Amino acid sequence: MDIIKTTSLIIGFLLLTTFIIMALYSWKENEPLALAHSIYAALILPLPFLLLSMVDKRWSHLLLTMLDSAFITSTIFLLLPIYPESKKIRMPQPRGRIDERDVMFSRAELQPGTKNFQQYYTMRPDRRHLDDIFRQNPGLLSRQASKYDPITFAVAEANFQTVAYLKHHVDGKPNKEKILIDAQQISSFIKTWLKKLGAHAVGFTRLRDYHLYTVRGRNYNYGEPVHNEHKYAIAIIVEMSKEMLDAAPNGPTVMESSQQYLTAGNLAMQIAQFIRNLGFEARAHIDGNYEVICPLVARDAGLGEIGRMGLLMTPHLGPRVRISVVTTDMPLVTDPKRDYSWMTTFCNICKKCAYNCPSKAIPTIPPRLIKGVRRWQINQEKCYTYWTRIGTDCARCISVCPFAHPDNLLHNTIRFFIKHSYLFARFALKMDNLFYGRHPRPRWPAWIPGTKNRRHEQAHAANNIKHEFTFVPKKYDIHDKS
Repeated sequence: MDIIKTTSLIIGFLLLTTFIIMALYSWKENEPLALAHSIYAALILPLPFLLLSMVDKRWSHLLLTMLDSAFITSTIFLLLPIYPESKKIRMPQPRGRIDERDVMFSRAELQPGTKNFQQYYTMRPDRRHLDDIFRQNPGLLSRQASKYDPITFAVAEANFQTVAYLKHHVDGKPNKEKILIDAQQISSFIKTWLKKLGAHAVGFTRLRDYHLYTVRGRNYNYGEPVHNEHKYAIAIIVEMSKEMLDAAPNGPTVMESSQQYLTAGNLAMQIAQFIRNLGFEARAHIDGNYEVICPLVARDAGLGEIGRMGLLMTPHLGPRVRISVVTTDMPLVTDPKRDYSWMTTFCNICKKCAYNCPSKAIPTIPPRLIKGVRRWQINQEKCYTYWTRIGTDCARCISVCPFAHPDNLLHNTIRFFIKHSYLFARFALKMDNLFYGRHPRPRWPAWIPGTKNRRHEQAHAANNIKHEFTFVPKKYDIHDKS
């Protein structure tokens, strides 16, 4: 057997093995579209190489030579570790600080007729009309919301009620007797311990000025200036279930999101108390009681980068995470900020989150200059107003993100080549759309009661979701390129 036929057989079996492995992973991940396409590819793509290698004709030899050359050349071309500097999208360091009163959750707590309500809209009169729109909607976890589900909404409400209890106990006095510790040892111990407790990733950074809000904006501390003299911050990341987020924007997403806010909050509370037991100051920053902007802390702790949708993009889970933070004066060994420009570069060419966003709140344009920093910025009014209509925190952008696939060998191999080859990144995006769909259909987890009653909704959700949007005046439309 000559070298051409041998090469063809190797390529044929390589393709067959690759797509069989992909089919097995797709079956395990409950991805029916990817499973079907993997099976089709396993049956079709290896055939020309395997069949022609069995034909002993001059024309078959010529055809095999062309096929082998085309396959090898294109594979080498795709996998070459070339990433032109001009294509890279790097997110610069933020400038200045944010007033928490401007965050949608703070604005949602404002009650008409109160002092805080009057003061805020005197200070920000342009936002009054926008906020009046979402106040006309049923609200998060409301029984009148369009995505109301008694089981998942009740679970989410229980989770948030538990977080509401925790958020009043984030701080405390340290022990009077301070225990001598080694920064390297205690840093290693905390990381290992947190991962054993269920954290996906942990990072340490120095607390920077732009990590902190300027003024608090929640009901119980509204208008209070933020003063935090701690030197270090611990960023804690927990994973959100892919199965649950695949139901986005339906009830299972807010059920899972609230659960991981609680999980991340518990971990932060536990670590903060542990540090105080050692005699050092420590404060937990959890849902509903933040002094810091968690994604920026996690970014500087080397855990990810801020993507198109405005969320932290992590290298193994994408945006499918929740974050809590502990600030402290206990000495820690900080982690270096890492270069994740390969992820933001992929964000720049992908736009899948923007095209699937029901409220059209995510920009489709490249990063632009906002307050002196070139970055993406979502339209938070559109996003939150949609939440108040459907009753969940949506998470459609997270569920469709190509980086949100499971943390396993198959997807990590793809992430590796995306990281090192710009051409492969563009190819991987095309393949993600082919195998998983450009507009994936929401899938309700089978184990949650009421699934059978929602089959009709699931069958039409992919079409309906693209047409659901919230009206916001055009001057706030970030898709407007003028």
